[in-house]
Amino acid sequence: PAWGLSLAGAVAAGAIVAATVVTTGGSPDGPAAPPHSGGAEPVLDAKAVLLAAAVKADGQTETMRAYWHQATVSSHLYMVGTGADRYGVVVRDRAETWTPSRPGVQSWTLQQSLGAKPATAADAAVWRRAGSPAAFEIEVPKPPNTKPRTGRLKTFTAKTAPGRPDVSSAALVDGDKVFWLGRNVTMKDLRSLPSDAKRLKAELMRWYEGHDTESDRPMASDEWLYQVARGLVMDMPVKPGVRAAAFRMLAALPAVKSVGEATDPQGRTGNAIAVDEKTSRGVVRHQMIIDLSSGTALASENIVLSPAAGTGIPAGRTMDSTVVVTTEWTDARPR
Repeated sequence: PAWGLSLAGAVAAGAIVAATVVTTGGSPDGPAAPPHSGGAEPVLDAKAVLLAAAVKADGQTETMRAYWHQATVSSHLYMVGTGADRYGVVVRDRAETWTPSRPGVQSWTLQQSLGAKPATAADAAVWRRAGSPAAFEIEVPKPPNTKPRTGRLKTFTAKTAPGRPDVSSAALVDGDKVFWLGRNVTMKDLRSLPSDAKRLKAELMRWYEGHDTESDRPMASDEWLYQVARGLVMDMPVKPGVRAAAFRMLAALPAVKSVGEATDPQGRTGNAIAVDEKTSRGVVRHQMIIDLSSGTALASENIVLSPAAGTGIPAGRTMDSTVVVTTEWTDARPR
């Protein structure tokens, strides 16, 4: 959507420790996770997984209503402390959005910090040794063109205690733009996307300019299409046939692989497909967990396979994850 999760604000009462950023986006819920669960070879290859999901998506029905409602839980991993006292902390946020189906109507957002906690049992032991701090001062890179321009980092404070839910409303961008799909798009744009995989790919590739969807970082076309398709199947109110076409489009991309069965941060099991990408942080696996019984995406995760020097994050850690709790059409909005 046109909004993003806000960062925690005021400094918490109690101890505070300094942290360095591990990742600039996405979300993990905790433990040091291997790239996939289990050591056996995947039973289904990526094409089989995605085509099975497409068949289920094709069979779905829907009734368009006043709002597209989505609820997610996102997590971000940060490394705090220094030397032998360095450990991982996961910061979790809940977000709900109500995106209007008609232009000129306000959108609604609920945001809530779910608190920060040590990422693993080993991290918890180091945290206790550090005095069990109740808050963490975390540094993250500033967005491009941020003022003042002094320094590349800004800080926010993450507390162990959950925050209060905050509900707000806002006008749509330009009065009708609802999501980012290589460009700002309207609900009509999304509902008009083709349900044929080849035509969908051609439509999306019109907006590919050789870089990431949210920055000027260079990105190959397969990785870019994967990121865009992931947004289509996880977040956006496209028709079931378009969601099926997105799965079929992914099935035809050589860079997409199967990594077997995986469990999302909510404990739900599905089949994971992924694209591995070389980034400034090292080799990162962009993983999506799909429930083949329903043809829906459960979660996305970014996992460090091979960290770059100086990043401070161990191999196999989930840097960030987003779990889809609810996606539905509804006539109700927050009160």
